[in-house]
Amino acid sequence: MSSIDFSTLTQKIAALLAAHPEQPVLIALDGRCGGGKTTLAGQLAEQFPASIVFHTDDYYLPPAQRIPDWEKIPCANMDLARLREELLRPARAGEPVFYRAYSCREGAYRPGQCIPAQPLSIVEGSYSHHPLLAGCYDLKVFVTCSPAEQTRRLQAREGERYPSFAARWIPLEEGYFKEYSIEEKADLLLDTTGHC
Repeated sequence: MSSIDFSTLTQKIAALLAAHPEQPVLIALDGRCGGGKTTLAGQLAEQFPASIVFHTDDYYLPPAQRIPDWEKIPCANMDLARLREELLRPARAGEPVFYRAYSCREGAYRPGQCIPAQPLSIVEGSYSHHPLLAGCYDLKVFVTCSPAEQTRRLQAREGERYPSFAARWIPLEEGYFKEYSIEEKADLLLDTTGHC
């Protein structure tokens, strides 16, 4: 699969919105940590003002609900059933979404909020292309960058936590990509190496 650029991605999204204006469009941005998923989601939201961005990071499972040895199993720390039922199904149906973010730092759910339906919903984050969510999206984009770029970005983002972050999360993420052929099954590939 050849990589596309931001302009091509926005053209494809605009075409989807124009093809069926009465039906909401859902896209998912999965890919490597440090690849630029969150940044890309923000740029798309600016390009398409009638949109909403959702983050898979808000759908972690509370520690008490995680299975033993979850740190060794890709996606075992995620509540994908809740993401699908509370977010993707109503967004797909053009209904308001009751959004309850789980905060790992606070160890609690934040107060829920009712978010009105939008023509475009952007779901960004690791595991958004998981097979449990298959069929929920109109477009799946795999966001990546070179290993050197990933290291540089994560070191800047995580600071002194980088070594433990890299040792824990990168192998889990790569295991998920490999187990479910996430990159190969994406509709589009966007390589952000060298871009902000």
